[in-house]
Order: sequence, then C-alpha cells, then structure tokens
Amino acid sequence: MASTSQPLRGKTACKKLFWAVFPHACFILSLVIYAFLGALMFSHIEGNRKVEFSEDYRKFLQNLMYLARSLSDNMTENDMKFRKEIHDLLNTAKQDWFVNPKEKWSFFGSLFFCCTVFTTVGYGNTYPVTQIGKHLCMLYALFGIPLMFLVLTDMGDILATVLSKSYSEFRKLQSKILASKLCSGSTCNKRNELKSRAQSKIVINEPLTIMEVLKSQPSVKRRLIKYRNVELFEMLIARENEHTKPARNRSIERWSSCPELARGKTMSRVIENFDKIGKELEKLDVPIVLMVLVIFVYISCAAAILPKWETNLDFQEAFYFCFITLTTIGFGDTQLEHPKFFLFFSLYIIIGMEIVFIAFKLGQDRLIVLYKKVISFCAEKKMPSKKIYPK
Repeated sequence: MASTSQPLRGKTACKKLFWAVFPHACFILSLVIYAFLGALMFSHIEGNRKVEFSEDYRKFLQNLMYLARSLSDNMTENDMKFRKEIHDLLNTAKQDWFVNPKEKWSFFGSLFFCCTVFTTVGYGNTYPVTQIGKHLCMLYALFGIPLMFLVLTDMGDILATVLSKSYSEFRKLQSKILASKLCSGSTCNKRNELKSRAQSKIVINEPLTIMEVLKSQPSVKRRLIKYRNVELFEMLIARENEHTKPARNRSIERWSSCPELARGKTMSRVIENFDKIGKELEKLDVPIVLMVLVIFVYISCAAAILPKWETNLDFQEAFYFCFITLTTIGFGDTQLEHPKFFLFFSLYIIIGMEIVFIAFKLGQDRLIVLYKKVISFCAEKKMPSKKIYPK
C-alpha cells in the first residue's frame, strides 16, 4: 500500500503544481504568441513594400549633386557656408531613403518593433511607413498594451509576494539578533521558564471521558470550580478537533479518488487564481528606499553586460538606456547595433518593468498618504476653535 500511495501522492502534487502555475503560464504564453504573430504580420507588410522614390528624394539628390560639384580647392573662404548648406540638406533627409525594407523589417526586427509597441517604449527608430501598417499598428497596440499590463500585474503579484516574504524574514532575523544582544543570561532564563510554564497545556492523545480526565489530572481538582470548568471546556474542544481531523483527511482522499469531483475542485481553484490577480500587489508594504536600491542594482547588472555586444555603449550610456527602457520613456536617442541580442534580453525587460511598476505603486501609495496628512492638517487649521463658555 505504501509503494502505491507514493506515486499517487507524486501525481497529485504535480497536478497541484501544474494548476497553480497554469494561469501565470497562460498570460506569458499568450503574450509570446501575440508578439510572434505581430512579427510575422509586420515583416510581411512592411518588408515587402515597394520602394518608391518621391519628389523630395529627387530634390535631395539634385541638391546634393549641386553642392558636390560646387566644392573645389579654391572654396576655402566659403568653407563655413558650404558646411552650413550641407548640414541643412542632410537634416531634410529621411531614414527610409537609405534603408532596405527587407533588412530593416526582418523577423527579428519586426519582433523588436512589436515589443516596443505593446511595452509602450516606442524608441522611434523603427516605425511603419505604409498606410496598412499604420492602421494595423494602432489595432495591434489596442489589444497588446492591455495584455502586457495584465502580464505585468500578474507577475507583479509574484514579485510582491517574494519581496514581502523576504522583507518579513529579514525583519524577523533582525529582531532576533537585537533580542539576543539585549537579552542577558538571567533575564533570558526567567523568560524561558515563563514560556515553558505558559506552553505546558493539557494535551489529550486519545479520546477520554470526562471522569477519566478528572482522575488523570489531579491539578484540576485543586483549582476553583470556575477555572476547572474552563479547562474542561478546552479539553472537550481539543477532543472534538481530534475527531474532526480524520474526517478532513477522508474528504481529501475522496477528492483524489474521484477524478470527476477533483477536476471540478481544481477548476474552481484555477478560477480563484484568476480572480486574485493584483491582490498581492495591493497588500505589499516594503520601504520605497529598498525598492529604489533593488532598481539600481538591477539596472547596474544589465549596464555591465550590455556593452559586451554593444561596443558603442559604455557603462553610463548602457545604464541610461536601460533606465529609459524600463520606465517606458523610450527617447530613441541611443540606437542598438544588435537588436537581435537585445531581444533575448526581453525577460530582463519584463521583470525590470514589473519592478519599476511596483516601485511606482509604492510611491503612489506614499504620496496618497502624504496628501491625506496634508489635507487633514490644513482642515484642522481652518476649523474654528471651540469656545468654552463658563457655566
């Protein structure tokens, strides 16, 4: 029986783990599928577009040829004027004139563009040119941004739980260390004796009658009738709990033995998991200084790795780029030479955006508390003082 029960317990544990992870995996998998479908769509539409030379492009080439012909060795006195003219001409140039659409809108390039759309980063280096691509981009963002926020909220609950538990364990350890430093030998012994006396309660291992309890506990006889009745009542409750524990175990065995009932129970648990999205994030209470420190360390780790494949970035530029990305500002002033490598950094981006999102949520809560205090303080100042009249 023991050999057959162990595999059954292992299977039930695996099923419980699967149904616990299932809602979170659904959100992440749906976001990944949505990104891949968008990459296929935009690479087909924007990558296969026909390059048409507009009138502005022809004028640009004509002016550039004119400036190139007028350049000679005898134009040293008009060198500043020529530099200004060529600078003004290059400012009128568009990026699409010098880029091959198939190279720019490859699958990985389109996937990078989709990630910048639904994460609301929007660097601006890659953007749709065709009318169909612009319309589909608006429709894609309309459904992708809420999906991304749903993933951030769901994963934020997991991070909030980890952070809150880690912070509570740290506080417990800190309190134990302080208590051990402040506690001397004599006082600790006295406290331990008091704790052992307080914890020495009547324990009933087997169901007994009231008369047997009275005979086996001589200390009960010596006490007053009032306190004796209280202890008898506590013992009866303890015995009732001992009787109810096997019944609960039997009910669990029935659920595990009947797959139809167990399926309904697991499905209800999965639905409860969906309903609890965002609840852990609301209950998070961690100092904002700790969150800022976590963000700084998190960005510093990426800023140390990113210059390994992006040679045009140093630590400061990489730190700036990661901060602009994780806060979804996305100026687009820093261009990546290898966006394909940065795509494999997407898990880092999602987790980093969740950490920043949690920090913003904590900052928002602190601001609300501060505003409440300020408003209540101002209201107390403006309240007319009560006049006390003599009787």
